[in-house]
Amino acid sequence: MYKIVTVVGARPHFIKMSQVSNEIAKKNLQEIVVHTNQHYDYEMNNIFFKQLNIPEPDYHLEVGSGSHGYQTGEILKKVEQVLLKENPDLVLVYGDTNSTLAGALAAAKLKIKIGHIEAGLRSFNKRMPEEINRVVTDHISDLLFAPTETAVKNLHNEGLKNFHLTGDVMYDAFLHNIKVAERNSKILEELELKPKEYLLTTIHRAENVDKKSLGSISDAFAESEKLIVFPTHPGTLKYLKAYKIFDTLKKSDNVLLIKPVSYLDILILEKNAKKILTDSGGIQKEAYFLKIPCITLRDRTEWVETVDDGWNILVDSDKEKISRAIREFEPNRHVYAHKFGDGKASEKIVKIMGTAIDK
Repeated sequence: MYKIVTVVGARPHFIKMSQVSNEIAKKNLQEIVVHTNQHYDYEMNNIFFKQLNIPEPDYHLEVGSGSHGYQTGEILKKVEQVLLKENPDLVLVYGDTNSTLAGALAAAKLKIKIGHIEAGLRSFNKRMPEEINRVVTDHISDLLFAPTETAVKNLHNEGLKNFHLTGDVMYDAFLHNIKVAERNSKILEELELKPKEYLLTTIHRAENVDKKSLGSISDAFAESEKLIVFPTHPGTLKYLKAYKIFDTLKKSDNVLLIKPVSYLDILILEKNAKKILTDSGGIQKEAYFLKIPCITLRDRTEWVETVDDGWNILVDSDKEKISRAIREFEPNRHVYAHKFGDGKASEKIVKIMGTAIDK
């Protein structure tokens, strides 16, 4: 039986791997899941794994937070120990985190084949740590699983040839998990929300939690005529309080600050929102899948397809642009190309991996 080691580090990784792991289990493949614990996650518990049918990790590396150099180094060191013990046929990594890069580097040094899911994404902004992680990972990987034609074009332009257009595993996961969420989530009732009568926001990226950016975004929220539901990421909450913005938002009739919610609950909040404001790549795509207008609080996105189709608008942290988008932004609902595959990306990826290992 062939052995695959999957290296993940945060909740989004587990969501992406959920359908891939299901496909691996159907084949003559053994999967060892290594959770670096790069991010502490308030929702990463037994219920999370059970609801999404995800195998619990075989290894918890307990790396925790720290600077990029420290975190990447610690993950590299600890993943290497696991790989030496397990001696897998292939190492599988997802996305663009420090866990992604370190897992790929550990495998490359040990001459183990590497598969990279979400290969070819580019923001073309090398000030972003994620951009460095995804570019380096692509260039040392043996199998590049590209979610879109744009990603394929990026890889081709960089001289890489070992890519496969598979579609997006997040779309696979979305199709499965939205049904689970509709059966299980009671978040609208708990918050006394009515569909399409609120906006939803999530903020967590480093460029949006400095005092100037967070202040500008919060000012736009406070002046919104629409109710904005704001699940506060622990890191963002810390800065909201440090800059004394939290109390102002809490007093606003237009902003509903709530604790972080589960993945299933966020899907239901997304589905029933009038618009979504976010700096999350995953939520940009989920908004697109759900045909919910998305206002992205960044000046660039790696998911350019959502912008090209007119369902996503980039406003950065500019107060006036945010306010205008809240009031006026509406997609042309007749334009929707859906460029993220047919919901069978995971099946294609596992088939390609099996063939590559055989060689």
